Amino acid sequence: MAWVTKDSTETYNQTPEPPREYTKKEKAANWWHYHWMAVVVAVLVVVFGVWIIKDTVFQTRPDVQVAYVGTSDLPTDTVTALQDALTPFCSDLNGDGKVVVQVDSYTVDFDAANESTDAYYQMAGVTRLSAELSSGGKTYIFLLEDPEGFEAQTGALQYLDGTVPDDPETTDADWREMVYRWTDCPVLTGLDLGGYEGLTLMDDVTGTNQSVLAHLYVGRRGVWDEQQVPTYEGCAELWDTLTAGAVSTAAE
Repeated sequence: MAWVTKDSTETYNQTPEPPREYTKKEKAANWWHYHWMAVVVAVLVVVFGVWIIKDTVFQTRPDVQVAYVGTSDLPTDTVTALQDALTPFCSDLNGDGKVVVQVDSYTVDFDAANESTDAYYQMAGVTRLSAELSSGGKTYIFLLEDPEGFEAQTGALQYLDGTVPDDPETTDADWREMVYRWTDCPVLTGLDLGGYEGLTLMDDVTGTNQSVLAHLYVGRRGVWDEQQVPTYEGCAELWDTLTAGAVSTAAE
């Protein structure tokens, strides 16, 4: 067998090539390739943290919440005018240095026979209203389009004399003894609310905000848990102010 050997005179270059120098752009691209996921997670954590801080610290919270419950939303101009008009009657209940009144709308149709009711909006309205009527709800004063249906479905109102039904789950309470018409209340009808332009964003109908509210009824939340009474103390005073001189004609 023959062996093949290298020529003893052959030489080799043992010096390795120097490492390649990468440009700053190449280095950045390489770093991003291996760390982009960590960067995205870090950004999301920061954004979420800022959102939490803003929501808990810097968000303006209402001192008084008033709920409108009807088959269609109030015009935006009406809501704004009502909030502004009620503010002078309220005080800084949460101690943040501001007096804020918030009118919330709940689109609910209590007429089960109404086939034209939008099921999506009905479900959304019922869900939101149910949450607000739970033990943690802050709303005390209600503006109602259908007080009979509201009381029958929720059992949430108290009588005008300040008493509550023995059992809030029963539906035999007389809603006529629980509400004033808007037009029964001299203070409410005397509010300077101005006018609205457009019942919705899609039309140009105009009118007075008082005319929008004139068909509504005013009621207040029943409180069965004595521990919740302090929660609505300032709101109860507002109710007394707004209904001063009122004589109920709901039974007529």
